Amino acid sequence: MGRLTGAIKSHWTVILYTTLSIAALVIIVFGGEAALSTDAFCTSCHSMSYPAKELQKSDHFGPMGADPGCKDCHIPQGLENFHLAVQTHVVDGARELYLELTNDYSDIKKFNKRRLGMAHYARMNLKRWDSITCRRCHVNPRPAGEAKQAHDKMRTEGATCIDCHQNLVHKEVDETDLDESLAQGKMVIREDDY
Repeated sequence: MGRLTGAIKSHWTVILYTTLSIAALVIIVFGGEAALSTDAFCTSCHSMSYPAKELQKSDHFGPMGADPGCKDCHIPQGLENFHLAVQTHVVDGARELYLELTNDYSDIKKFNKRRLGMAHYARMNLKRWDSITCRRCHVNPRPAGEAKQAHDKMRTEGATCIDCHQNLVHKEVDETDLDESLAQGKMVIREDDY
């Protein structure tokens, strides 16, 4: 009888420790993702202070009261997109940390030398995500005229917000052809007016 009682206690101990370990891991992952998604963390790298200032001067910030932060556009939100948020922090975060440590961004001119590449990389993320971060705020846009025809492409041709809406928030750089960039596996500058 003593062996059976000991085995049961041992079994419940394993279950308890396993449950506590899983709970701690969930708290660490979700808490870590939330901590890494703050504007304070994003702009702790000197280079990201430039785009943060541009955001505050953009139409997306201010009178309408939306006042988005870095995560609102650059990190998919919501439990259904949590895998994308973690992937973004791991892949893009490691990439940007490496670039921050190996490049000199001490002034805006040095930052601007890499701006087009960074913009294209962010655009490609939005393209791959079907502009999911845009759609969290712009739930059901209903434009008129030519814009209505362009928005119909979202249903008929697989277009997404970022295909047409580039350079809305940060300093303007060349627009890129995202479909052609995907097809060629490299950045392709858009030559026509979209």
